[in-house]
Amino acid sequence: MRSRLLVVLGITGLLGIDAPSRAQEAAWAFTPPHRPALPKVHDVGWPANPIDTFILARLEAERLTASPRADRLTLLRRVTVDLTGLPPTLAEQEAFLSDTSANAYGKVVDRLLASPRYGERWASHWLDLVRYAETDGFKADEHRANAYRYRDYVIAAFNADLPYDRFIRQQLAGDELEPENPQALIATGFNRLWPDEYNAANLEQRRQEILDDVTDVSGQVFLGLTMGCARCHDHKFDPILQTDYYRWQAFFAPMQPHDDLPTAPAQEVQEYRRQLAAWENATADLRKEMAALVATKRAEGRKTALGKFRQEIQQAVLMPENQRTLYQKQIAALAEKQLRRAEQEAPNKLPADQKKRYQELEKQLAARQPSRPKALPVAMAVRDMGPQAPPTYLLAGGDWQKPRQELQPGFPEFLPHASADIPETGRATTGRRTALARWLTRPEHPLTARVRVNRLWQHHFGRGIVGTPSDFGSQGEPPTHAELLDWLAVDFVEHGWSEKYLHKLMVTSAAYCQSSQVDLPNQDRGQAMDPENRLLWHAHRRRLEGEAIRDAMLFLAGHLNPRMQGPSARPELPERISTYAWKPDPRPADRQRRSVYVLAKRNMRYPLFDAFDLPDMHNSCARRTQTTTAPQALLLLNGELAWEQARRWSEELQRRCPEDERSRIALAYRSAWGRPATDEEIRLARAFLQRPGAALADFCQALWNTNEFLYVD
Repeated sequence: MRSRLLVVLGITGLLGIDAPSRAQEAAWAFTPPHRPALPKVHDVGWPANPIDTFILARLEAERLTASPRADRLTLLRRVTVDLTGLPPTLAEQEAFLSDTSANAYGKVVDRLLASPRYGERWASHWLDLVRYAETDGFKADEHRANAYRYRDYVIAAFNADLPYDRFIRQQLAGDELEPENPQALIATGFNRLWPDEYNAANLEQRRQEILDDVTDVSGQVFLGLTMGCARCHDHKFDPILQTDYYRWQAFFAPMQPHDDLPTAPAQEVQEYRRQLAAWENATADLRKEMAALVATKRAEGRKTALGKFRQEIQQAVLMPENQRTLYQKQIAALAEKQLRRAEQEAPNKLPADQKKRYQELEKQLAARQPSRPKALPVAMAVRDMGPQAPPTYLLAGGDWQKPRQELQPGFPEFLPHASADIPETGRATTGRRTALARWLTRPEHPLTARVRVNRLWQHHFGRGIVGTPSDFGSQGEPPTHAELLDWLAVDFVEHGWSEKYLHKLMVTSAAYCQSSQVDLPNQDRGQAMDPENRLLWHAHRRRLEGEAIRDAMLFLAGHLNPRMQGPSARPELPERISTYAWKPDPRPADRQRRSVYVLAKRNMRYPLFDAFDLPDMHNSCARRTQTTTAPQALLLLNGELAWEQARRWSEELQRRCPEDERSRIALAYRSAWGRPATDEEIRLARAFLQRPGAALADFCQALWNTNEFLYVD
């Protein structure tokens, strides 16, 4: 590590970059975290827990003053949105205001962490990170029918407070570590989320692009490092060698996608297979005649599709499977997807008389369908191709056509425990991903806990302790409170990698509970020397994401469908978009499920989400950008969703306050903003409603467009 770091320091010095000190700071992240002693502070009454002593020590050192505690309703809305993504109900507001016990706020936090809405909220952040989508991307953008099971796994894991170390192990190697656990098989869908150009002709290049994608994303997600910079050459700034990159990639080299792994219990699978065999036996004559009718056209389609590949690929496909190399097996598997699709076109290419007979047989087979057992749920997962792995080479310039020396799986040399001990699994798998998962989840690992703690901190405080959450290297931002991050990382591991424990620690801190106002007395110095609030002398004000905006509108209108899990929702789209994106669900209630369940289509994002900065789903997104654009206002002012939910909300307000306009207005303000309206605000609303043609729905829609609705203080 030391020699490589000196090279980095020398390069940055020659380039005239003011980076040596930064590179030295980055090296802090490459050593195991330790639990530092709590710093001494003068204002011993301010800290609510150890987090605050670190924050206050920095503030006192810079002669800055922490902001006062936010008022109760502001704090309630903040923590409710943070932990569940939804606004607090009127009943929840009243209950909190009336609870005078010392632990009133702590009870709110416990309630929110126990809510199933918590998992839905925090799954959204994780799905950004792993570039979750339910379609392939590229030109075809084919649908992935079972991708949603991975999303549901993440939601369930967060709700169950699955320890983060096991969460990692299941996603990287659940098929090896917990082969009898259906949820662990679904978890390996993490390794299947790459964009996929299934109809690519150059399959060797496509295989390499997939491996590069998995290598890059796993490094960003778990290590918080830009591993991809070392694909073509040694990293120019961090001590990541090109050999490190391909040794890391070797852990994934034997991996094969599987779309047919049953997620039902073994006994249920056995019974299904018995019933299916009986059905197949009863329909054998029909299916045999159908297969005979299309046999010639299937062979022709397969031959034509095979002909578009290079000779080496054709050879891999035509070679008997037991004679293929491991590499050829992977290439043949990629080709097979295209060949099967070509074969499926055979019935449409039959002569008229044969096509008529085939359709008659199809009808007869359809009549037998009720006796066929219902298909078992299957996962979009991975498994190794066997106990051996294809070779991994260092590629000159990252080019698959320029292999250099062969490399074995291993960990970055600059991190502790650089040798990879591959376990014997006793099964048809290499055990490579198991070794990677176990190394990442060692309690003393320098990066795993730090990176995860920093991601949670970012979502609660508006900015990570390391402001570049997927780049802990020398080109990332230095930590604002390195000792605090170390303290939290050690505490996280010592509390069983429990994320709910960590959430509660963060949101019950005095730092989190501060007011977001920046124009209070004694705050001039803070605005002058720390305008970006890196030292946390006040709370950050944050805008809702597009998903949270949609959920809040549905929630206030009383039409948010709380149903969890299952195939994704397909809400209404403008007609010109719906023709090529998706048709809405037949049942209106299914269209009104939470936004985390909306179909995640790479090439056509839901318009409201797109306008409010939804990531593109092709790349890992650690921190969303935040823009202010005209389409955002237009969608909230003129969009069909905003208008329809405003109308429904006005009906709900009329139902609850049928006789009293003032009460309706007050209820609307309180529900949308999480606080009572002032007399002046109510007067302005009543004056607006007295205008010719004005309706309560117009007032409701106006509230969608206010900063107090769109932002959380």
